[in-house]
Amino acid sequence: MTTQSPLQQAADAGQAPVAVLDLAVQGMTCASCVARVERKIGKVAGASAQVNLATESARVELTADLDPAEILRAVEAAGYSATVMRDSRATQADDEAEVAEEHDTSAPGEARGADLRRRLIGASVLTVPVVALSMIPVLQFRGWQWVVAVLALPVATWAAWPFHRAAARAARHGSSTMDTLVSLGVIAATGWSLWALLFGGAGEVGMQMTPTLVPRAAAGHATPELYFETAAVVTTFLLAGRFLEHRSRRRAGDALRSLLALGASEATLLVDEPAGAATRRVERQVPAASLRVGDLFAVRPGEKVATDGVVVEGDSAVDTSLLTGEPVPVDVAPGDPVTGATINTAGYLVVRATRVGEQTTLARIGRLVTQAQTGKAPVQRLADRISAVFVPVVITLSVLTFGVWLLTGAGVTAAFTAGVAVLIIACPCALGLATPTALLVGTGRGAQLGVLIKGPEILEQTRRVDTVVLDKTGTVTEGRMQVVDVLPAPGEDAEAALRFAGAVEARSEHPIARAVADRARNTVTTGGAPEPGRPSGARQAGSGEALDAGVGADQVTEFRADAGRGVVGIVHTTGAGGDASRRVLVGRPTWLREQDVETTSLDGTVELAERDGGTVVVVAWAGKARAAIVLRDPVKETSRAAVAELRELGLRPVLLTGDNARVARTVAQEVGIDDVVAEVLPEDKVAAVRDLQSAGAVVAMVGDGVNDAAALAQADLGLAMGTGTDVAIEAADLTLVRGDLRSAGQAIRLSRRTLTIIKQNLVWAFGYNVAAIPLAALGLLNPMIAGAAMAFSSVLVVTNSLRLRRFS
Repeated sequence: MTTQSPLQQAADAGQAPVAVLDLAVQGMTCASCVARVERKIGKVAGASAQVNLATESARVELTADLDPAEILRAVEAAGYSATVMRDSRATQADDEAEVAEEHDTSAPGEARGADLRRRLIGASVLTVPVVALSMIPVLQFRGWQWVVAVLALPVATWAAWPFHRAAARAARHGSSTMDTLVSLGVIAATGWSLWALLFGGAGEVGMQMTPTLVPRAAAGHATPELYFETAAVVTTFLLAGRFLEHRSRRRAGDALRSLLALGASEATLLVDEPAGAATRRVERQVPAASLRVGDLFAVRPGEKVATDGVVVEGDSAVDTSLLTGEPVPVDVAPGDPVTGATINTAGYLVVRATRVGEQTTLARIGRLVTQAQTGKAPVQRLADRISAVFVPVVITLSVLTFGVWLLTGAGVTAAFTAGVAVLIIACPCALGLATPTALLVGTGRGAQLGVLIKGPEILEQTRRVDTVVLDKTGTVTEGRMQVVDVLPAPGEDAEAALRFAGAVEARSEHPIARAVADRARNTVTTGGAPEPGRPSGARQAGSGEALDAGVGADQVTEFRADAGRGVVGIVHTTGAGGDASRRVLVGRPTWLREQDVETTSLDGTVELAERDGGTVVVVAWAGKARAAIVLRDPVKETSRAAVAELRELGLRPVLLTGDNARVARTVAQEVGIDDVVAEVLPEDKVAAVRDLQSAGAVVAMVGDGVNDAAALAQADLGLAMGTGTDVAIEAADLTLVRGDLRSAGQAIRLSRRTLTIIKQNLVWAFGYNVAAIPLAALGLLNPMIAGAAMAFSSVLVVTNSLRLRRFS
């Protein structure tokens, strides 16, 4: 039975959280750090926390009115520091915006990555000569050991400082991590080597050191060994693994930064000022974050809507694709709601703000992404899980080895040599490389194949995934409207209807208008219309001869757009038989009837096309409907094959879309999908994924829009189309660079193969330690040989990982 969190228990009891705190937590390095922070916060009555290692953040939910300082003290008691990023009890949006601006905690800071990189480069440069001099006797010139000491000490101290610092922090709070073992091994090897160099006789000029299987001190030799190379190698390899891990975690937070960047930074505030006996409305440019509920603001064509609101004046079409993923803009008029971050494509709008700051749709989607990422139980790496037992056991064995050798009368040198050998042979160098090297090779090969794997923690999900949820627009379909058919009324000419419709629509910026105009340019010849005496020239329209309207030699005057309903204009044509003009209308059948146009001849055609999932506009002139133009968001050519491939992998495909059910069913039938969930909002997409998970399914989600970001994060495995928005890409676990749905199956296969390699590496790394520790404890393994074996273990892990380069 799953244990409920205090928040869940409070919810079941009808007790809502008093507040939610978002914290930035500094200093965490592994899954045991996450557990320690959660435990400490959980001990505060009325508080429960979910900690996200990838973004170094914590979401604390309070069922009592607690002071945030009390939570911060709990984090400090765990050995870490924290900063309050957001308190849901705050009411000033500008105060919250100021905090968010000053503290970006969506991922580990760039400064840490730069620090790790400096330490790794320095350690690598110094370690190469240290290993060469220590392991190859022919290179050991007179006084070589002093040179090795000078080169190795900066590695064991400055380069290894992150491990020493983490180990000290854990020790202060009575715990241990893999950093503890690394730090102890480096300190023991360095400390022993310094003692041997300064007091044990190893510093004599002319001394040489030859690798031997049995420690020389145990065989009666007086001069102890030096282990500087072991300390240097352990530090360098572990720094490499830590740096690769940091880069992956840094990218994990980009989703939140991209999401916040979508919002408008400025707004045009409308203010009524006195002008004599009357008032006049003036415009002021203000930060979007300063808007309050009830404020009026203007949105010009091409501008982003500053915040959620209701249209007060103006008609326009609003591009909502960033939030909905759908290609057709939404037509708005007075009284219609608009959403912040969407783009006004046409007319001038006056909007009254209804939601600001944390209450906007964009902010809610941002919280959904954050909650889904934080709430997703992190796959604790095998190394971190076992370290809770492995590290104390190794330390205990090392101490016992030292004590047993002393009790047997072997002497301090032999006892210390065996004890150090245990620590050295157990140093988890291969363990630290097992995951990042396989991930590095796997992601490199994936990039060649158009697949980006974000991090190792997502790979385990690929084995268990049994359901794949596919977004429609931009994932299964092309994501843009195209004319698929022109259906003329009886006795009418389809090409003429398309020609005149294209001429008028070329004056509009609406996506449907652009699709009609593009189709007209690409298919209608300048002489193809049935004008009396007009030559039958074969030159294609759109070759630069368009005048004003953009199709052939037709010109359009008196153009007018009725937002969301249709367009009208006078089309002037010139031909050998003389000039002609006609008033052409293109729009919805209902709008045409309001313009006294007879549409009866096409009513059945329109109904049938719409029933089949198409979007239909009708072109008319002289009071009569001439043709119906059918548009669709076409299915990608590869989608059907991709769905079939997913089925072969044992996955059940489900189509999930915000589009209407009729269109969704048509698309699903075309690509071979049986399960369809349509007409859903972004919040509903998350709920749909959760419903599938609640039913026992392990869900993979494929999407490309901001509206998919939260669902991608909620899913057990998120796959984003590389042609989609940055928010969707960064919220996902895998990215399909080419935007080809067939890459989804390939991505899952590559992920599963990479996971297999990682597990093989981990099995070898642990098996090596388990087999080698007894040899070291019995005095049969020289610590220098232990260092060489450790290096060989690392090479073996890297070589095994390189097999992924042959994945196809």
